[in-house]
Amino acid sequence: MPKPDSLQGSLELLVLKILARRAPLHGYAIMTAIEQISSEVLRVEEGSLYPALHRMEEAGWIGAAWGTTDAGRKARVYSLTPEGRKQLDAQESRWNAVTAAVNHVLRMA
Repeated sequence: MPKPDSLQGSLELLVLKILARRAPLHGYAIMTAIEQISSEVLRVEEGSLYPALHRMEEAGWIGAAWGTTDAGRKARVYSLTPEGRKQLDAQESRWNAVTAAVNHVLRMA
């Protein structure tokens, strides 16, 4: 059984949405934002986040550059690209359709 806080394939969608609203952000800030916005129900592990960021960068959905954190450390910061905006819209639309279907089944069963 998956853990209750498992993101079950929604990590890319969450990262894209966070970056659409708050970019540029470094990885730790993305993890923190997801946890805070979800009232700490969703937790992202570094071992999941950084490979996902790398995949999204290779796909052209996000851009990365070196920046400075609030603590004054150098870190890669990520921003949404125009292609990433299209991907966000597509993934968000799909997510809404799937969750609506699941909710319908739960109400009918």
